[in-house]
Amino acid sequence: MIISFHADADPRQIQAVRTKLESASSKLHLEQLTGTERVVLAAIGDASRVQELGLEGMPGVDHVIPIGSPYKLASRDVAKDNQHSVVNVGDVSIGANNFCLIAGPCTIENREQALADAAAVADAGASMLRGGVFKPRTSPFSFQGLGVAGLQILAEMRDQTGLPIVSELTEISYTEQVAEVVDVIQVGARNMQNYALLQAVGKTGRPVLLKRGLSSTLDELLMAADYILKEGNSEVILCERGIRTFENATRFTLDIAAVPYLKEHSHLPVIVDPSHAPGNRNLVPALSAAAAAAGADGIIVEVTKEPENALCDGPQQVYASKFPQLVEKVRAHAALEGKKIS
Repeated sequence: MIISFHADADPRQIQAVRTKLESASSKLHLEQLTGTERVVLAAIGDASRVQELGLEGMPGVDHVIPIGSPYKLASRDVAKDNQHSVVNVGDVSIGANNFCLIAGPCTIENREQALADAAAVADAGASMLRGGVFKPRTSPFSFQGLGVAGLQILAEMRDQTGLPIVSELTEISYTEQVAEVVDVIQVGARNMQNYALLQAVGKTGRPVLLKRGLSSTLDELLMAADYILKEGNSEVILCERGIRTFENATRFTLDIAAVPYLKEHSHLPVIVDPSHAPGNRNLVPALSAAAAAAGADGIIVEVTKEPENALCDGPQQVYASKFPQLVEKVRAHAALEGKKIS
């Protein structure tokens, strides 16, 4: 339920409503949002109990609105002044009129490769760096990443370029170590509904990049985001990365319609992964441009100097030498939506 207060409601009236809600049910989660004109209180949990309280008649209360969607905290209904949220990572802003360009190698293989790729994408205008050290692979015999040893290399990439780092966390046991190094924790598609992991990253306070599961609906993605938001972590970025359909021309089908849908129904920033969907580097520039033109707040793209020698996902990684052209293509399409690369 959403409890909207009058513009002139005083703090005592707001607290009186909070107290009544807290005493009515231990199953309620309260989230207070203070906008430029009024205060809004989201009461999430036992909706039927809230309806019985008669809050509409309490001093200061303007109206009470039921939240109809299955996701609560990620809903656009609870946004301050119905505006989209902006996630700030250092000097980089994701959302509003900013377009965040995250780029780097699929996997950190060694120090020399990682630092060379980081320098290349930074010089071309990337906003943030990506690089996997924990890799959830379909086959147990595939390269699984450097693990904890790769975190030091990620730190060197940031020190060298000054750009924030995005990297995936796959196991709860490594949460603290990853949170100490990376600036944005990525939850991959295969872990989108790993609820214990979502709660763990929520508690770190670090911004979280949440990828859509390969067979998940958009409502399921938003409910997964609620697990992170419920821990008090409001810094969540949604990511469309392609879903399984009957089409087999590409590795996955990139759901471009997901971008405007999520922007309409959620206040969270939305980015797109144009690399994993096609599995083919030749299609990445076009899908990157499409994401920008559809209103996405950024992309996360795989780029390396020698993709033909990569230990993971080589065919979908863009050559670093061609990345500057991709940047310019994306810059032009983002401008169509009034966005500029942050």
